[in-house]
Amino acid sequence: MPTFILADNGSKRPESTVNLRRLAAALSQRASAQVHPVSLLHSNRIPADHLDGRPAETLEPALRRLVSEGHRALVIIPLFFGPSRALSQFVPETAAHVAGDLDAFSLHVAPPLCPLPAGEPRLVDILKENLQSTGAANSTAPQRLILVDHGSPIPEVTAVRRWLADRLQERLGSGARLEQAVMERREGPEYDFNGPLLEDLLGRLAEEDATRPVSLSMLFLSAGRHAGPGGDIAETRERVMARHPGLQVHVSPLVGDHPGLVDILHSRIEESHRWRKITPAAG
Repeated sequence: MPTFILADNGSKRPESTVNLRRLAAALSQRASAQVHPVSLLHSNRIPADHLDGRPAETLEPALRRLVSEGHRALVIIPLFFGPSRALSQFVPETAAHVAGDLDAFSLHVAPPLCPLPAGEPRLVDILKENLQSTGAANSTAPQRLILVDHGSPIPEVTAVRRWLADRLQERLGSGARLEQAVMERREGPEYDFNGPLLEDLLGRLAEEDATRPVSLSMLFLSAGRHAGPGGDIAETRERVMARHPGLQVHVSPLVGDHPGLVDILHSRIEESHRWRKITPAAG
């Protein structure tokens, strides 16, 4: 059996690593196989005493440890919504660097959570159920909703959010008006495909009507710089509501908090024999 790695991008916030470990433990139990929680970058800067005394592990040290322990067939299960350059560039480059120093091993990578063109309808289920927890999908009044994500300069990553938004709009029906926004985008018209910044879109909706609430559908996996308590989204929400008294902005739970995510990840393990090899045997 291959050795499985559940990999996220990494964050300097402990909450992100705690959630990665929780998901890896749940996936290990579901698959009856150990799944190692590993971040590609950043999390090794978190003090170990913020993580119950266990330092977070990033990709290169994790690969070296696992291969040195005798693991020769490794499979990465990405905790990414779309085809990030972290997966297409950083992972192969890191694996090739490690491969030059150690005994032969192979590394395969599973698709991201929402591989296009087929997409992942179960993610749409999760987004809808998370919105329902805010009351947004239950009201008979017309709803104003925003699907918000980190934002990416890569059109293929933005296409994933658009695919999910289109399907979510279909599920919600004509009683909902679903828009899209990002927390980061590059300047210039060549990046207009990425969508507006959340603060700008919230401000426009507030100017249209500050008496009608807005609900945010959070396309995030873990709490970090943008999502979660004290993150940029919470601060943006407070600023906009302060500028527009009467406006209420509700925030859905994160995708990573929904139990259905483990079902999707488990599917990747069950199909692991299909995923492409991204580094040759080394030695």
